[in-house]
Amino acid sequence: MRERHLLRRVVLSALLVGFAAPAAVAQPPGRVNGVVRDDEEQPVKGATVTAQNENFGASFTATTDDKGRFTVIGLRAGEWTFIAQAPGYSVTGGRMNVRAASNLNAPMLFTIRRTGPGAGGALEKITAKDLQSLLAAAGALFDQKKWDDAIASYRTIIASTERASPEGGQIRSPLIFLNLQIAAAYVEKNDMTRAKAAYEDLLRVDPASEKAIVGLAQIAVQQGDAKTAEDTLRRAAEGETPGREVFFAMGDLLATAGRGDEASDWFHKASASDPYWGKPLYRLGQLASAKGDASTSTTFMERVIAVDPRSPEAALAKSALQSGR
Repeated sequence: MRERHLLRRVVLSALLVGFAAPAAVAQPPGRVNGVVRDDEEQPVKGATVTAQNENFGASFTATTDDKGRFTVIGLRAGEWTFIAQAPGYSVTGGRMNVRAASNLNAPMLFTIRRTGPGAGGALEKITAKDLQSLLAAAGALFDQKKWDDAIASYRTIIASTERASPEGGQIRSPLIFLNLQIAAAYVEKNDMTRAKAAYEDLLRVDPASEKAIVGLAQIAVQQGDAKTAEDTLRRAAEGETPGREVFFAMGDLLATAGRGDEASDWFHKASASDPYWGKPLYRLGQLASAKGDASTSTTFMERVIAVDPRSPEAALAKSALQSGR
């Protein structure tokens, strides 16, 4: 059991280092509260709870008080992975679709199990070293565009981890990222059949994976089937937990098709889902400019710079403002 928890922690940590988003940006005042207790339902003082999000390249940590309570603040709207741990206890975790408005986030409860002295020992060190080495090597192959070798490496890591964790559940979340890398490699190879299969396999594990949904829609577009792409995104947008990536992809699809007014609505939804994301605001500025509405375009470009100043879109927005577009 402890080996499975350790594998999950190592894989997740290494993935967030290797595949993090380019730059952290300003955070709205979202927060998540909760309690950490032991298997006898007693509060655990001094436990750490870490919230991590691979899309934002962000990580936040809180420490529990004498009643086991914690508060993680500064979370942007989106899907976050939470890890709870303390010395002498097992590691556990969960995921939450965090809303920026604090009162919409339900409290979280973590139960961590006491472990015997010396549990793990040398095995923990070997496991961490081996996994981090494998992940670094696979990432290097991906960066070098050695797609077949990268895919083989990612599959080896997945198989090794699953053998160490037959139940799979405790490490399933970080393995989702590996499957996304496999799908992305197939896209880069222009092997859309296998890329589509990889995304579909991922959706069977994580039906709410926005990246997989958007990936399938993008494949459909590349294959000249815009209707399937739109249907795929619309179903996701009308689901229980639609998110910013789906909204933005729908706006992008409609804008490319010349349906600017409809696209604008979807970019507004993407921005409302994450008000500190500059990408949809920049596209709204572009759409306003295309309609000859310079004042509205300027407003959106200025908002991009204000809310997401370190993003590529902020640099584009500055250039647009300087050129008078």
